[in-house]
Amino acid sequence: MSKYWSEITKSVEPYVCGEQPKDKKYVKLNTNESPYGPSPKVLDAIKNAANEDLRLYPDPNCDELSETIAKYYNLDKKQVFIGNGSDEVLAFAFLTFFNQDETIVFPDISYSFYPVYGNLYNIDYRLAKLKDDFSIPVDEFLTENGGVIIPNPNAPTGKQLELDSIKSILDNNPNKVVIIDEAYIDFGGTSAVGLIREYPNLLVVQTLSKSRSLAGIRVGFALGQEELIDGLNRIKNSFNSYTIDRVAAVAAVEAIKDEEYFKECTSRIIKTRGKVTEELGDLGFNVIPSKANFIFAGHPKYPAGELFVKLREKGILVRYFNKDRINNYLRISIGSEEEMEFFIEKVKEIIS
Repeated sequence: MSKYWSEITKSVEPYVCGEQPKDKKYVKLNTNESPYGPSPKVLDAIKNAANEDLRLYPDPNCDELSETIAKYYNLDKKQVFIGNGSDEVLAFAFLTFFNQDETIVFPDISYSFYPVYGNLYNIDYRLAKLKDDFSIPVDEFLTENGGVIIPNPNAPTGKQLELDSIKSILDNNPNKVVIIDEAYIDFGGTSAVGLIREYPNLLVVQTLSKSRSLAGIRVGFALGQEELIDGLNRIKNSFNSYTIDRVAAVAAVEAIKDEEYFKECTSRIIKTRGKVTEELGDLGFNVIPSKANFIFAGHPKYPAGELFVKLREKGILVRYFNKDRINNYLRISIGSEEEMEFFIEKVKEIIS
């Protein structure tokens, strides 16, 4: 620990992402990336954008991308905020809407970046304990608080919270912002975007990393009424006005526009998810019903920590969280059909 670090730097516990080893080629099922490449139209747009205009700053407002997203979701351009991946959008949202002297609420088993942001910004938080079936305890979010953030579908469980429950949380927190983090919504979930006109306290956050196959581009966005978006822009422009580069912006526009390719990829992932869920169930695994591009599974006879190590030895990376209540589960990203067949084959070898 350096003597030159600030007290915040010394005290913070950074987020730890899924491992990215380079010692050999692995089947990567640990970071919820898409097994399918970006739309060909996206790749063409990237090639065309790599020209002499890169000497110029990008549009700080991302007008074309904002208009494209707004049209797609039947919103106004002023109801769209663009950020460098949904993680940056969430980081800005914590600063924009949550106060240090109030306690926000999010699930105890959830996206592990939330407590990092809370600690970094000195925002107090309370963990709402998931039920035994890993469902969201809605009543825990109906009490007085300084704001709410819920991933839907939840991570790492993949379970979905129904819209009626989200409306109940919004109704009971009229003076506080409720953030619904929809990073995985496109894999069979029901989005809360349709509630934005009715609820001025709703902010929906999405990303192009998963269902649009653009994890390497880093584009995320938030949707909400203009008052919320104005607040996010105030914070963003206090950090960096140019969060999205020219190449990323044109790639994102084409990714949103190519609906046919988007539906083809998500449909394939959903189909493969169903097949793998059934196959793991036949092998004795408890698989949590998922609406995400991953599944959360554990076996009563084979410790998840051991399965994690043995799968790695066989060239397969999955995610293992050695934490209370979920330390006998693995989070398994849905890869291509061929990758998942290889995964099932190796699981059978391990438990046979």
